[in-house]
Amino acid sequence: MTTKNRTAPPTVCCIVLAYNGIELTLECLATLRHQDYPHLHLLVVDNASNDGTAEVLRHQAPDVELLEAPENLGYAGGNNLGMRHALANGAELLFLINNDTRLDPHCVTALVEEIQKPPICGAVGPMVYTWDNWEIISSAGGRIDWNAADAVNVGAGEIDRGQYLPRSVDFVNGCGMMVSREAIAKVGLFDEAFFMYWEETDWCTRMRKAGLDVRFQPAAKMQHKAPLTWREQSPMTLYYMGRNRLFFFARHASGMQRIRALYGASRGLMHGILQNRLEGNLAASSAARRALVDGWLGRWGRRHFVFH
Repeated sequence: MTTKNRTAPPTVCCIVLAYNGIELTLECLATLRHQDYPHLHLLVVDNASNDGTAEVLRHQAPDVELLEAPENLGYAGGNNLGMRHALANGAELLFLINNDTRLDPHCVTALVEEIQKPPICGAVGPMVYTWDNWEIISSAGGRIDWNAADAVNVGAGEIDRGQYLPRSVDFVNGCGMMVSREAIAKVGLFDEAFFMYWEETDWCTRMRKAGLDVRFQPAAKMQHKAPLTWREQSPMTLYYMGRNRLFFFARHASGMQRIRALYGASRGLMHGILQNRLEGNLAASSAARRALVDGWLGRWGRRHFVFH
């Protein structure tokens, strides 16, 4: 995986994180094989899937390296497993990809070109579209609203008319982000206390605090099979998003900003408890209540719940 000739384009290790959804994983890999960037190494981290993902990949994707996690490590732990392996084998650039994505053939090339531009860039992300439409934006980079205690996917739901240009951003969406070896050496890997959700926002914030740029490049394009609104999320997703929102702002905000952020995040969860109960969505209400309690008590990492 190491590139001997330093003038040659760097090899990119594409780390596809998979938890079930073997058909989506195979489709994602097919779009990676059609990239116009010539130096790719494909690595799938199977996050303890129970749909036979590993066995199917061994038979249908012999060109892909496979790492099998002993248990579901979440987004943070699963990607960390893949990154440690890639770095140990000499990777200079790592492209973290969810298995429920499809990539435009020029995606990797555009990201490599962007991450190599000065000033020093730690991470770069593509234009992300919805699953069914290459014109509807899912994320054009991320913005942190410190007053409202929120992380916003810029442009979500808008038609792409070229209104979002390459620029520095607060964070990029974790469904597809390219990072450099130098960035990881400087700030470390994902914090696995998040388990899933908000960890990419935390990671990008740590990079920016360390003096690294985080960028959005719309010439790189991908689709992501993910809902645009919180009402379409599962109770477990709502739990991690709500709990980790408190975790993030407790860590990165300070002074009165921290007080306002934690108040805003807590108020949002209390609203979720009451609103979902009024609408008869008891599982979502329970998830919001548990997120509020665990967030304030500092119960991080993976949690095992069944929300009713």
